[in-house]
Amino acid sequence: MTRIALFLVLGTCFAVPAAFTNPSARAEDHPADSPAAAAEPDPHAVEAVTSLGGTVMPIAQNDARLDVSLHLASHKITDEHLAPLAQLGPVVWLNLAGTDITNDGLKHVARLKDLERLHLEKTAVGDEGLGHLIQLPNLRYLNLYGTKVTDEGLAKLGDMKSLRRVFVWQTAVTPAGIDSLKEKLPEVTIIAGQDLKGSQPQQEAENTSKEKPDSEAKDEAQQKAEAKPAEDEAEPDKPDDAADKEAAEKEDDDPTP
Repeated sequence: MTRIALFLVLGTCFAVPAAFTNPSARAEDHPADSPAAAAEPDPHAVEAVTSLGGTVMPIAQNDARLDVSLHLASHKITDEHLAPLAQLGPVVWLNLAGTDITNDGLKHVARLKDLERLHLEKTAVGDEGLGHLIQLPNLRYLNLYGTKVTDEGLAKLGDMKSLRRVFVWQTAVTPAGIDSLKEKLPEVTIIAGQDLKGSQPQQEAENTSKEKPDSEAKDEAQQKAEAKPAEDEAEPDKPDDAADKEAAEKEDDDPTP
């Protein structure tokens, strides 16, 4: 009887600590990478951002990951002001639109490994800066509207398999650069604006109009008479389609923050 009691006591002593030290059991209740498990942001880093007029807030009530914006900051935002961002914690959305950052400032942004959405519109960022962004494994949205980016910089994004949406309005990016990135990243949507999208069809139309007189053997007057009915039939559909497409793109693809 004494031996049985001793066995039960010893078994209890060893069993209880095991329940508390089993990492798999505790991880099921609170996964390390779950939003609820995110630690509180560093108060000093938060103060560094908010003192400039920036904002730091969770992206949702049940998601402690961070949305950080310096877009409407009350101070001039330069590269050195981005250094504290890495101390905040899991920043997933970052808005730097309209700030005075340069390519060097993106070295600090590259440390935000959880980043999914990045606004850089109307900044001095160019091709060199995009080389830093390849260190962001989760980046899905990148807004380069009104920056100094060219085809060379766009090509540096070719290995970013997570990218799904890139804005290049009012940049030096060309249709050839867009096509090249699309070959590497077929799932990415590149919004280039009406001026850039329309450049290829317009060029094709000009080439066609130049080639047509050489290929036609008919009398010029007869050619115009035959072509006119076909043009009249096709014309009514064009304005509506173009207007609908432009309205949809303006509504869904507005690059401004």
